[in-house]
Amino acid sequence: MGWHQELLIGFDLETTGTDPREARIVTGAVIEVRAGVPMGRREWLADPGVPIPADAVAVHGISNERATAEGHPADQVADAIAEVLTSYWKAGVPVVAYNAAFDLTLLSAELRRYGLPSLADRLGGADPAPVLDPYTIDRWVDRYRRGKRNLEAVCAEYGTVLDSAHDASADALAAARLACAIADRHPKIAALGPAELHLRQIDWYAGWAADFQDFLRRKGDTDAVVDGTWPLREPTGISPA
Repeated sequence: MGWHQELLIGFDLETTGTDPREARIVTGAVIEVRAGVPMGRREWLADPGVPIPADAVAVHGISNERATAEGHPADQVADAIAEVLTSYWKAGVPVVAYNAAFDLTLLSAELRRYGLPSLADRLGGADPAPVLDPYTIDRWVDRYRRGKRNLEAVCAEYGTVLDSAHDASADALAAARLACAIADRHPKIAALGPAELHLRQIDWYAGWAADFQDFLRRKGDTDAVVDGTWPLREPTGISPA
């Protein structure tokens, strides 16, 4: 039985923006999935402490009024999510996040913003692992496929149901199911253990970033820099709470 038939943890954040070092958590979800079937879930709604831009509201549907009235303090939400995720990593359970470098960097930035223990602190100095990122895996196994690589498009490619895009619970569940679908289609991915797959993704992401940076520079953006760090970028230059 491969890792994709065992317990996986889907994880997703919906936020105030697209810069993981500046954006704040609005909603978060952690879903237990076994063989593609959801077994349990935890969801959070935060008051991010800053206005939610209209374009972000248009994406995830959480208004400033709702976040203020119903959301929990942002520091409590970040701390709770970090505790849940690290409890699974301590048990060796893989966490699945689509474009993990965004969500984990943003969570880490929030922890730093509020003076809370980092993910590594909670793991006794170890890096968060194993992480499985369908975005990174799919881009490596099917490098030359044309079309978009956002969650909706890749779910469609693999026949994975995405009930409501940009809902944290729906996206977290879809990410976990997508990881299973990729493993089903590509036996070489299913054959790798989660720890080995985590290490491979570090190299795959770095290789993609270097290639994309070269492409941008050839197109005339001579100063283009594409960060190849995965799954967690150093959350430097964090704006204060």
